[in-house]
Amino acid sequence: MLDDLTIRKPGQKAGKWLFYCIIVGLLAGTGAIVFHFLCNFGHFFFLDYLAGYRPSHPAGDPPLFGHTHQPFRPMVLWIIPAAGGLLSGLLVYFFCPEAQGHGTDSAISAYHHNSGRINPKVPFVKTVASFITLGTGGSGGSEGPICQIGAGLGSLFAQRAGLTEREMRILMAAGMGAGIGSIFRAPLTGALFAAEILYSEPEFEADVIIPTAIASTVAYSLFCSVFGWGSLFQAGDFRYSNILELGPYTVLAAALTLGAFLFVKIFWGFHDFFQKLKIPMWIKPAIGGILTGTLALALPQVLGFSYGFIQDGLDNQVTLWLFLAVAIGKILATAFSIGSGGSGGVFGPSVVIGGCIGGAVGVFFHTIMPSVVPNPAAFIIVGMAGFFAGSSNVPITAVIVVSEITSSYHLLLPSMLVCSLSFFLCRRWNLYRAQVPAKIDSPAHKGEFFTDIMEDIRVKDIFDTTRAFAVIPEDMSFSQFCKFFSATDQHYFPVVNREGKLSGIFSINDIRHCLFDDADIGDLVLMRDVARKDVITTTPSEDINSLLHKFTIRNIDKIPVVSDHDPTEFLGMISRREVIAFYNEAVNRLKETASKESPVPF
Repeated sequence: MLDDLTIRKPGQKAGKWLFYCIIVGLLAGTGAIVFHFLCNFGHFFFLDYLAGYRPSHPAGDPPLFGHTHQPFRPMVLWIIPAAGGLLSGLLVYFFCPEAQGHGTDSAISAYHHNSGRINPKVPFVKTVASFITLGTGGSGGSEGPICQIGAGLGSLFAQRAGLTEREMRILMAAGMGAGIGSIFRAPLTGALFAAEILYSEPEFEADVIIPTAIASTVAYSLFCSVFGWGSLFQAGDFRYSNILELGPYTVLAAALTLGAFLFVKIFWGFHDFFQKLKIPMWIKPAIGGILTGTLALALPQVLGFSYGFIQDGLDNQVTLWLFLAVAIGKILATAFSIGSGGSGGVFGPSVVIGGCIGGAVGVFFHTIMPSVVPNPAAFIIVGMAGFFAGSSNVPITAVIVVSEITSSYHLLLPSMLVCSLSFFLCRRWNLYRAQVPAKIDSPAHKGEFFTDIMEDIRVKDIFDTTRAFAVIPEDMSFSQFCKFFSATDQHYFPVVNREGKLSGIFSINDIRHCLFDDADIGDLVLMRDVARKDVITTTPSEDINSLLHKFTIRNIDKIPVVSDHDPTEFLGMISRREVIAFYNEAVNRLKETASKESPVPF
């Protein structure tokens, strides 16, 4: 019977987690369906019906509501993003301030610093606020909102189920990845994104990958059952077959690095400027909307997601100069719309900006060396991957995402090269401020590293054998000790017998009430009568984790160190302060070593 129970427990645990992941996948998939529907409705009503502007769409995501025949109204197009920013700002300000901004940073911060706990109002307010911002033409991506929506729903389920902090973090990340995997029709990307986006160094949250893969598969299947199967973009069968292409691809990596530098600096520059602006928070997105609308009068391709423009580029319908104009315009429009406090994502704009830079470089090299670069559209795909890798510190996810959203897997080799170079060259700039360098820097893993480090350190690594420490003979009288005590600054006193063997210990707190007692007991009481016989000791070979536990048994600050072979052979004392100081030094050394040994040379 015991064997049956032992066998069942792993199966029961796996079944429980499978159930949890399916539920989170269904929740995130439903959130993605609602959000996608609302954004399509917003584009149809605000941009098409009211302003008469009909942006192109990617091949895998046709408009849900068709098109109207309304004439183009430039002034309406100019004012609509401002109205959307104002409504979004009011909604966020009065109902849930946590829902402002690009969402992914908030989800990352909740994972590291809030045990995966997200305000239950966030996914609902974020859905409406992002629909208003993006639906009225604000420049942003759907991934930031769906990250926070999926993460919020996963966290809400975990909170209602009464799960532990670690389980809550995992399900929150699973919801985040499932949202990405569904709305981008890229389930593998969702699983990798949730595990990689948490850290700025090349590190994965391994515990997150499998639960997120399950949740992402469920969410993707649910989403595609409603809106159709297939990839987001439709691309030709591009192939890498000429080693000389590596030269233009290396130039592309350099161009993407410059683009990522500009995007990060401009985006966070506007963000910080708006944060310091001494006006009500809910007005700021309206100002950003006015700026976006003004830019759109000259370059309407920057409005909304701009994925249709990338599809036009993949179909070779865009010129070099228009690619460059939209790349710069998208950087500015995203900084205006999201940097001002509007609700949207920066993942989507990163893909668009990278695709535009890639398209411009591809057209340039196709013009001067058509035999080496036969189709410039291939550079759009690689550019999307490289820009995302450099600006977001996710080189592995970036390689996979463009393959999934374009169904083009023949450009993996140049994508690996460009993503690696962009990642190395862009180490100083990052779109996600909430990322921490590595697990050792995350509060989510602080206790784990504490235990690991302490189990590797022994008392002999800290204990100073040259430090003198006074011991008290058993037959010393109390009055003699009082004279001795006036000349020492010790607080703990080991007691030894005539053979010098440890027999007890006492602290100044144990005898404080007697030190100033007028009763004539000084010559009657010997120190063996004062000392505790149940001495808590440690040995040079004991690990520091066990030693720290001993400090807490009686809340003492110092413990006698005795020989490994003789528990009565006194060697000295070790203090709690020494242990903590040594631990802090060990952590700092570990961080420095990890930084020096990192494969990233920048």
